[in-house]
Amino acid sequence: MNLATPTWIAGLLVTGMGVALLGSVKIPLARRLQIDEARVGALVSMFGFAMIPVMLVMGFLTDLLDKQAVVVAGSLLIVASLVLLSRSGRYWHALVAVLLLSAGWSALINVLNVMMEAAFGGLPTYHMNLGNFFFGLGAFLTPLVIAYLLQRAGYTWAVLVWAVPALLVGVFALFVDFAGLLAALEKAAEATGSARAQAANLGIGALLVDPIMWLTALALLFYAPMEATMAAWATTYLGDKGLSEGRAFTLLSGFWLAFMGSRLATALLVAAFPLPAGGDTTLIIVLSVLCLLVWAGAVFSPGGATAGAMVILAGLVFGPTFPTIIGVLVGHVNADLSPDLGGRAVGLFFAIGGIGWSVIPMLIGAYAQKRGVQQGFRIAAGAAAGLLVMALALHFTVAP
Repeated sequence: MNLATPTWIAGLLVTGMGVALLGSVKIPLARRLQIDEARVGALVSMFGFAMIPVMLVMGFLTDLLDKQAVVVAGSLLIVASLVLLSRSGRYWHALVAVLLLSAGWSALINVLNVMMEAAFGGLPTYHMNLGNFFFGLGAFLTPLVIAYLLQRAGYTWAVLVWAVPALLVGVFALFVDFAGLLAALEKAAEATGSARAQAANLGIGALLVDPIMWLTALALLFYAPMEATMAAWATTYLGDKGLSEGRAFTLLSGFWLAFMGSRLATALLVAAFPLPAGGDTTLIIVLSVLCLLVWAGAVFSPGGATAGAMVILAGLVFGPTFPTIIGVLVGHVNADLSPDLGGRAVGLFFAIGGIGWSVIPMLIGAYAQKRGVQQGFRIAAGAAAGLLVMALALHFTVAP
């Protein structure tokens, strides 16, 4: 029995849960630990900061150890983190739980992205958008389920219930033929005539001198904070524009629905109408321009209706951007370097991108305290401009 596709779907749902969990429970967690908003905010931020070095480590483990073992270990680390977080009575307990969650999340997300093609098939823009649709679905459902359980079962069960799907990922992974999946990726790489053995011998050195590696990682550095910014400040931005709290939260849900829907739509469209050579980098350029226009619209929106439209449009534009960028990287590594470098490539990609994910939203928050959230979005617009520059450079680097 081979459960590759169910394992990937379950794993992506769980990793989507991982990025949404702490934000969804931060208020009851603060009450439980008797800490203020600043300390619980620092606890939530620790997940992103810890991810930067941990992703690099997991990249090496993914390439140098058995990938099945990495997935199972990642699943168990997430289960352990949820058990500890559900029972945390002290700040340091919660801190350890967050570090375990970051480690387990990094292990899963690394292997899942490296072998997405083996699980779903098709070209990179297809399988990355399809896989990340399930990731977005997990992130969308988590706060809804937690809000329901907090009212009816309390904090402990609202957190602990997520250990069940996390454990299922590890159980499913035991029935996946990882060696067979990896062999299929290696055969495809050899069929393209890649200098596979030479790149594998160079190890991470082959990645450190590879321009596509750096350009995709820098593209993530500029993209990631845009997604984080809209997710964190959309409701505040809409409230400042005169919308009610209920309306603001409805529009935030609309953002995530548009975010997921555009990923699924992109996957289905490129499956029906495959992109020509260089089409994926052209798509990144178009999405970058649209990101810049959305942020300009958000900065200069005169009223609540325009602001709400910008939030929904942001979801539509942001959705396919990340999967298409990482699709270019993983597709390049598999075809032109070596599948044996996939884990380290994804680890380096997330580590560099994580800097933008962690630092730029902090700058926006500091600027927003002085000038307001709407003006703080100017920094996000600057990130969109940086993404466009990287997209253009990537297109001309990849183009034959």
